[in-house]
Amino acid sequence: MPIDITHLAEAARFQPPGHHGVGPVHLFGGDQYDGAVTAALSHYVPGGRADMSPVAAETLYIVLTGALTLTDADGTTHVLQALDGARLTTGTLRAVENHTNLAASMLVIRPNPASPSFSATEARS
Repeated sequence: MPIDITHLAEAARFQPPGHHGVGPVHLFGGDQYDGAVTAALSHYVPGGRADMSPVAAETLYIVLTGALTLTDADGTTHVLQALDGARLTTGTLRAVENHTNLAASMLVIRPNPASPSFSATEARS
């Protein structure tokens, strides 16, 4: 099996609903992608945010640069600095916001629901 390479310069931009001031790119993902796991690189400008919403499947957040604030359903906030990570289980309500004056970047990893190997049972685990 060949190695699948995505160069950042060739990564496809996309705009997820409920994201404002966020510039994400698919490193692995998108309409034609059939891999089991997706990876997106999201750049949050100062004040950039993702509205409170549930994650569709277990999701890993890894902040690469800057700082981002995660807020959960009960209003608890968690500030993630560079190289901090968070694991969100399926259905977890969360908001993300960059409260700083510097841009922040985050790697987002989750199962690909379009993958032939993905099942509803896996989404709930």
